[in-house]
Amino acid sequence: MLRENFEFNNNVNANSAFLEELSMKLPEYFTKDGEFDIEKFRNNLRKNNIEELSAGFQLDWIGKDYAKKQAGERARTVIVPDVIHNNQDKNVKSDNLFFTGDNLEVMRHLQSVYTNSIDFIYIDPPYNTGSDGFVYPDSFEYSDDQMKSMFGLTDEQLERLKSIQGRASHSAWLTFMYPRLYLAKKMLKDTGIIFVSIDDNEQANLKELMDEIFGADNFIADLIVRRKTGPNNVGNIPPVHDYLLGYAKVQGLIEDTIGLPIKTDGYINPDNDERGPWTTMPLSANHVGPYFPIKNPITGEEYLPGNGRYWVFNETEVARRIADGRIIFGKSGQTAPVQKVFLADRLAAGKKQKIGTLIEKDGLNNLATKELTKLFDGEKVFDTPKPTDLIKYLLRVINNPDALVLDFFAGSASTADAVMSLNADDGGKRQFIMATLPEPTFTINSDGSKVPTSGGETAFKAGFESIDEISRARVMKVAEKIIAENPGYSGDLGFKHYRMVEPIEKALEEIENFSDVQTQSDLFDNMVTRFSSESFELPGGATGEQTLLTTNLIEDGYGFDTKQVTLNFSGYMANYVDESRIYLIDTGWGPNQTKELVNAIGNRRMIVQTIVLYGYSFSMESIRELEIAIGQLESKVNLQVRY
Repeated sequence: MLRENFEFNNNVNANSAFLEELSMKLPEYFTKDGEFDIEKFRNNLRKNNIEELSAGFQLDWIGKDYAKKQAGERARTVIVPDVIHNNQDKNVKSDNLFFTGDNLEVMRHLQSVYTNSIDFIYIDPPYNTGSDGFVYPDSFEYSDDQMKSMFGLTDEQLERLKSIQGRASHSAWLTFMYPRLYLAKKMLKDTGIIFVSIDDNEQANLKELMDEIFGADNFIADLIVRRKTGPNNVGNIPPVHDYLLGYAKVQGLIEDTIGLPIKTDGYINPDNDERGPWTTMPLSANHVGPYFPIKNPITGEEYLPGNGRYWVFNETEVARRIADGRIIFGKSGQTAPVQKVFLADRLAAGKKQKIGTLIEKDGLNNLATKELTKLFDGEKVFDTPKPTDLIKYLLRVINNPDALVLDFFAGSASTADAVMSLNADDGGKRQFIMATLPEPTFTINSDGSKVPTSGGETAFKAGFESIDEISRARVMKVAEKIIAENPGYSGDLGFKHYRMVEPIEKALEEIENFSDVQTQSDLFDNMVTRFSSESFELPGGATGEQTLLTTNLIEDGYGFDTKQVTLNFSGYMANYVDESRIYLIDTGWGPNQTKELVNAIGNRRMIVQTIVLYGYSFSMESIRELEIAIGQLESKVNLQVRY
């Protein structure tokens, strides 16, 4: 498992993720050896009169190749379930998910389960203002020689790449954002939409980056969000707004869905029309179209659309609609022609109220701070929360009450709050997936004492030692608030919690150096127990087996709600999943267990297509014995040994 991932990552290049995606969409251009046939591709392009592959604009920066390599790498962490939390009554059946850890690792793990599955993504990433704490976090785990070989770098180019480490430059920020947005696109459904909050500092770079990843044709809008009621005294023209960059996965699939629900007020039925309430709309527009006089059948007066305007219907359609009563000449019958638009028709057609690019009230930061402070009984535990009204507004705009919503820069969990609150408001069944770093609210002095960070004093004094603790506490407080305000509400107000944790250095060394002939039982025991919550010095009560099983299940594409059956083979507890797959994680497997398992399969008491075996828990003799035994079965059973 982890060892295979490390070996895979060593062979990932800057174009690996792109080639993998390309091979899925254009398999006919790949040879049997997995090489892209560029000449075949060029020839097909020439037939369409595309002469130059290199023409066009491209965004480049120091670290781009490294960022592209990261987009194609696999996870280096294990998934540690918060067993105590997840087994609570309010959480055990919840479909909401909260992940603590590096969001890039979270996204890598989730690819196997959630590719083409997310309806809506909202993120509020670091703005790289110089005061928001952003620095490029990667430590470049490869040697200088490896880096030069991977990317074809000179010594000077290598130094420029390494210069972004621990820095807050534009190149560092782009290198940080690229793999996360790349994986985000893969997780969106074809009908999915992403919105990203940003300010002036990186807005231009983000626009170009998202044009490259999502495609300029999938750009929806650059919304202006008012975040202050008035300017401060910093700068010549102090900003009072942020931006919201919106992109579709496939623009053509959202055109009839995006927008707010139609307002029913304003529709009346003064003439008791059998078609129900109606309103009027102009019959002309400023786009080029039909231009002819329309005659009022009562007064005989003729009307033209006006200077620079045209009718929206041709003469035949206008005549039909006048006869049908869908074009009238005002309520008196004496004025210029207008359309009579029926509410029932608009609702049946799924019409939406278009929104503009300016959000005036829903994005004010001071309201967000007041909202969160009130929730935490007057304590200001988080400095820069996003207002839930802004996210609720976006959720209404996407018009999907069953949306699966992802926020991998969860911060104070405003998105989770918005999802739960909006569900309570309109009866929706939206689900959330949150991810955030366990950023500490304290530092440790030389004497070992904990000292609050600048800005973290209130949170630390309130008992929160990391930002993710605040986020999870907020979700639970929102659940309590909803229940208090809506007694009897039965919507999903829980969540399951998991931590993405990198194995400790000693475990990594053992994974890298493990020999197949190694048989020391203490090593076998360690390679399971060292993945427990206790070994990681974390709460949650997960055993090493539970961590390894969860990580394997997600890698194999099973969801976090996958049902498992525990099977007893002569005292050895195995996990049976999907009525076809068995996971053998723990130590203690021997000849008796092999015999019992093979007999159960051979006698058709159970169906097994795949056996996944954790190699560190088994001697080579036990593996070979199991391999021979299942090889004698009539039905084919696939044995996978993972390290």
